[in-house]
Amino acid sequence: MNDISPVIINDKWVLAQRSAKNHVNPQRPYDFFLDKERTPNGQVEDVATIFLTNKECPYRCLMCDLWKNTTDQRVSDGSIPMQIQWAMDHLSIVQHIKLYNSGNFFDGQAIPPADIPKIAELLKTHKTVTIENHPKLVDERCVAFNDLLHPNLHVAMGLETVHPTILEQLNKRMTLKDFDHATTYLVKNDISVRAFILLRPPFLTEIEGVKWAKKSINYAFNAGVECCVIIPTRGGNGALEQLQKTQQFFPPKIESLEEVLEFGIQLNHGRVFADLWDINTFSQCEKCREKRNERMGQMNITQEYSPPVNCDCGIS
Repeated sequence: MNDISPVIINDKWVLAQRSAKNHVNPQRPYDFFLDKERTPNGQVEDVATIFLTNKECPYRCLMCDLWKNTTDQRVSDGSIPMQIQWAMDHLSIVQHIKLYNSGNFFDGQAIPPADIPKIAELLKTHKTVTIENHPKLVDERCVAFNDLLHPNLHVAMGLETVHPTILEQLNKRMTLKDFDHATTYLVKNDISVRAFILLRPPFLTEIEGVKWAKKSINYAFNAGVECCVIIPTRGGNGALEQLQKTQQFFPPKIESLEEVLEFGIQLNHGRVFADLWDINTFSQCEKCREKRNERMGQMNITQEYSPPVNCDCGIS
C-alpha cells in the first residue's frame, strides 16, 4: 500500500476538488436504459435502470462522481413519480426495474417521503425493484416500502472495500459493522442485498487492489449479500484526479477486473457482475479490448467462467 496521504480526506477537501455540476431537470430522470441481466432465479431478462434527478447525497465519498447530476435543493413532491412514469413511458415494458438516485432512496431530502406510496403504486406490476441506500439509512422505512410493494425489493449498498484503513479514507462515514447490521436487518425482513465492491480504490497498488476486492466479495457473501457488483475505480470527480497527480491513485487494469470477476463467479455463492460502463478506458490494447469486454459481458450473463482472451499485448 502507498504511504498514507498527507491530505486530510474530509468533506471540505472533497468539495474543493469539484468542478461545476451538469444542468438537470427536476421533472425528468437524467438517464435511463434497458439492459439484460441474469436474475436471481437464473433467467436472463430485460432490466430497466432509471437514474433519478434529486437533491445531492449528504455523504461526500472520495470516489463518487454522482453529484454531477443532482440538484442543490430538495425536489418538489410528485417530481420523483413523474420522473419514473416518464421513463417507463419511453421504455419497453419490463419485469425488473432499478431506481438509482445518486445517493440514498431513504434520504428524505432526496426522495420526498410523501412520494413513496405513489412510487410503490407505479411499480406494482414488476417482479423486482432495486434501490440504492447508505447502510446508515437502512431502517424501518425499508420494511415499510417493501410492505407497500408487490415486487421483491432489493437494496444496493456500497461496501466498497473491507480494507480497514482504506474504507475510512474513502470518507464514506461507514464501518464494516454498519454494513453488517444493515445487511442482517434487510435479509431478516426478506429484502435482498446487492453490494458494490471497488476494484483498486485510492492508496492501493494493482496487486493490493485485486487482493482486497476478492476479500470484499467474500466478506459480502458471508454477511448475507445475494449479489456483488465489481466497480473499477474511475476518475472524473476531481478528487481522484488530484490524488493521481501525487501517484496515490491509478485506475485498475482491465485484466484485474477480469481476474476478480472470475474469482467471484467461481465462488458460486451468488451473482457477481463486472461493471462495464466506460470499460474501454481501462485497456490500452485496441486489438483485444473488445474481445475482453465481450467476454466479461458474457460472463455477467451466464455466471460461468469462459476461456481468457489471448493477445500478444502481454495480457493473458
